[in-house]
Amino acid sequence: MSLRINDTVPNLTVTTDQGTYALHDWIGDSWAILFSHPKDFTPVCTTEFGAVAQLADEWAKRGTKVMGVSVDGVEDHKKWKGDIEAVAKTEAGFPIVADEGLEVSKAFGMLPADAYLPDGRTPADSATVRSVFIISPDKKVQLIMTYPMSVGRNFAEVLRALDGLQRTFGQPLATPANWETGQDVIVALSLDDAAAEEKYGALDKKLPYLRFAKNPA
Repeated sequence: MSLRINDTVPNLTVTTDQGTYALHDWIGDSWAILFSHPKDFTPVCTTEFGAVAQLADEWAKRGTKVMGVSVDGVEDHKKWKGDIEAVAKTEAGFPIVADEGLEVSKAFGMLPADAYLPDGRTPADSATVRSVFIISPDKKVQLIMTYPMSVGRNFAEVLRALDGLQRTFGQPLATPANWETGQDVIVALSLDDAAAEEKYGALDKKLPYLRFAKNPA
């Protein structure tokens, strides 16, 4: 069964190129991003891992841990990181799960339960293992993105979505289309006008059901 938004992520014990972790312990009190790939030493995935490495300071600013997943072994991951770092021109300091048995891929709903890795497999055998999961400190899934083999992920969008999630988490707020940090936010309909104005100040009322407030600190 696939994970859905607001599901608690399974507390799997995973082996990575940096050691073994229980996922809940690794997340701790942080936000976390799990981003997965169907195979090491593949072109699009190498650029994506490089993009994640280049954003190390941005993840840190947001109190967010990142962990890669690929359905190859630890030794392949260690060798592949050399390629990633050569392309990205920076250290890839995040761990990569060695999901050879597909435990993570299946538990997170990226592959069907009966999936297996045939001899001589290609990335197409695990193509749907191209997903992003953003996880809140309470260990719940807040966002899921899945991409096809041919389209590289836009990690600027992952950052933007993370900013939106962190701004609205646990608050009666939402972000409009194309929102960027610092822009006005939408007040949820769970607050009437009086309560919304008391909490967030003057409202910009576009429609009775579309009310903007200045982005609260």
